[in-house]
Amino acid sequence: MMRIGIKRLPHSEGLPLPQYMTAGSSGIDLLAAVQGEVVLRPGEIQAIPTGLIMAIPTGFEGQVRPRSGLALRYGISLPNAPGTVDSDYRGEVKVILINLGKEDFVIQRGDRIAQMVFCHVEQAQLNELTELECTDRNDGGFGHTGHSVQDG
Repeated sequence: MMRIGIKRLPHSEGLPLPQYMTAGSSGIDLLAAVQGEVVLRPGEIQAIPTGLIMAIPTGFEGQVRPRSGLALRYGISLPNAPGTVDSDYRGEVKVILINLGKEDFVIQRGDRIAQMVFCHVEQAQLNELTELECTDRNDGGFGHTGHSVQDG
């Protein structure tokens, strides 16, 4: 199991550390380290602090993802989903939330606002070429493989 160093900032004191909620959970829940309430109005985007700094090992990233329940019930998502926390970042982890719903959404201290999944990543070396090999798909873009269910 990978070990992640974590440091609390003063505004996260008293909140539990992120944890896996079940034995089969892929991500840890990130909590809002806000004082009082933060109101996220429809269409509004805000960076919500977690009060945590993480030391993610080299070769890994923390992917910040929306919570499905918040998305389904309230239209709360992440405009940059998944957000990336790089292994060399040592600033506070903040969650960029957007309210895609029709009503104000209130965030309170300790609310579970997102999840983080730790994933292996590899850096690539880019080699510029004048020609690339052809494939069956070639430059076929969106919808090139057929009709969607809605198209019939």
